[in-house]
Amino acid sequence: MSEEQTITKEPETEQKPKEWEPRIIGFLCNWCTYAGADLAGSSRLKYPPNVRVVRVPCSGRVNPMFVLKAFERGFDGVLVSGCHPGDCHYSKGNYYTRRRLMLLQRFLEQIGIEPERFHFDWISAAEGQKFAEVVESFTEQVRKVGPFTGVGTR
Repeated sequence: MSEEQTITKEPETEQKPKEWEPRIIGFLCNWCTYAGADLAGSSRLKYPPNVRVVRVPCSGRVNPMFVLKAFERGFDGVLVSGCHPGDCHYSKGNYYTRRRLMLLQRFLEQIGIEPERFHFDWISAAEGQKFAEVVESFTEQVRKVGPFTGVGTR
């Protein structure tokens, strides 16, 4: 290599591989948890940006197939959250949710999806701080489990 080529040569930069970040989808009740997430944002609370939010009219409208489809489409974790039991805007929606999701949790374990990848919680519109804490702890929990590679691939 000539001296001129050495001077004009671009310095080689060692590129570090991008650190993996969990992709999480959150099905949030319009009346409570979504409003709590909005409060967390407007209060400028710090929490990981890993959750992609899907706003649903009620947590009772979250079909267990939505959760299974989310894993099928490559999400590393699924969060479902709604009004506290007894505070549902649709009377009993969150009671139906609780029953369905408890069964779904057992089903996910049976088919080989780690229980740490699925979380449901009750967060009201006034609990922006709780929303931030739930997102932070769930993101860390999914980060520890690692990327979702599918059912039966581990």
